[in-house]
Amino acid sequence: MNKSLEQDFIQLLDKNQNLIHKVCRLYTSDDFSHKDLFQEISIQLWNAFPKFRGDSKFTTWAYRVALNTAISLYRKKDKSVNTIVFDNTIHKFEYSDYNYEEEEQLKLMYKAVHQLNDIEKALVFMYLEDKNYEEISETLGISEINARVKMNRIKSKLKKILNP
Repeated sequence: MNKSLEQDFIQLLDKNQNLIHKVCRLYTSDDFSHKDLFQEISIQLWNAFPKFRGDSKFTTWAYRVALNTAISLYRKKDKSVNTIVFDNTIHKFEYSDYNYEEEEQLKLMYKAVHQLNDIEKALVFMYLEDKNYEEISETLGISEINARVKMNRIKSKLKKILNP
């Protein structure tokens, strides 16, 4: 394995692991599932990293991989994560615990977002990350206009959930 590629990956993953934690938070409801999904996304990122050409920002690419991994895993009926063998590369970056207490005020919002479908969750996540509609549409593979329309519908849906 190319040491430079490995070092680049570890540095980028370490720097951007909060985005993976946020995706995990959207698609899981307990710490065990969160850690399993985090590991699976990290593995998928590592497996795909040699093909990352830099046509888009690393974060855009990582969002796409993370969201696709989460959506495909949690669409499965049994919702179990199949583990795969991987080398020790992923263990070379330091896992930082995600501090749920700091986000106490977001619990109601997360509860409402959990009621949305998978694509709606992904769109809300990217919107809350201050991604512009161009980046959202590129990541999710939909048109910019479609992303805007969906977001407006989701806002209305969330308002109804939060204020019945």
